[in-house]
Amino acid sequence: MAAVNGGRPMYEGGSAFGEGTTGAETAPAAFRAAVAELKSTRVRPEVRIDDTPAPRRLAPYAYALTATVEVDGEELADGRLVLLHDPSGHEAWQGQFRLVSLTQADLEREIADDPMLAEVGWSWLMDALEQFGCAYVEPGGTVSRAYSQYFGSMSERPSSTEIEIRASWTPVPPAHSAIPSLPSLPSVPSMPSVTGSGAAVTGLGLGTHLRAWCELLCQCAGLPPLTVPYPATPVVGEGSGQVSSVVPMPTRRQPRGSA
Repeated sequence: MAAVNGGRPMYEGGSAFGEGTTGAETAPAAFRAAVAELKSTRVRPEVRIDDTPAPRRLAPYAYALTATVEVDGEELADGRLVLLHDPSGHEAWQGQFRLVSLTQADLEREIADDPMLAEVGWSWLMDALEQFGCAYVEPGGTVSRAYSQYFGSMSERPSSTEIEIRASWTPVPPAHSAIPSLPSLPSVPSMPSVTGSGAAVTGLGLGTHLRAWCELLCQCAGLPPLTVPYPATPVVGEGSGQVSSVVPMPTRRQPRGSA
């Protein structure tokens, strides 16, 4: 299934779960269960989630989704979350699964100039994972800020600043962490080809990791923490999850991507 390309394995996958998944035709039950769990997880209603093509060279099996924070028709933040799976295990991951995320949002210039922005941005992710009771090891990543000035045909656009958080971590069973798991929300049935729920098969509680990452997106978008439970709606398009206590960033000056 893997071809060698410059000394690195290149994994070619199928699309049994749609183009968002690689290697799905021969995927092991644990991976199929993990995908099913992510697809049935509910997140807060401002977040819109869709499948997207997954990378083919990072692991034998991969599933990817995109998320957009939208309020009153305005896009405030966006990102991508990729689930990687190597049944043989990966030494650098310290496990068989790895979550890789990208989070982006525009900032007010005075916020972007804060010398503590990188530390604060990383703490948002760590705090969200802790708040949702996620068990994990080997976290790593970068927090970047970008300043953009537009020229030529784009010169009428105002200058902009952006935060970008790239992070990855290895989900592990909650028993491996001192952080207690939060109660699971009701979920839609798992895919019929998988016995039991995704959480039961993998034991990783990937739904809580997805909800924590979506909370990070909302923090970057400047949304306040929710003070009421999420409504019971599916993840794709709209959803629900847990309440976050992380302090949000001030609201940005304009919708993401606007002129």
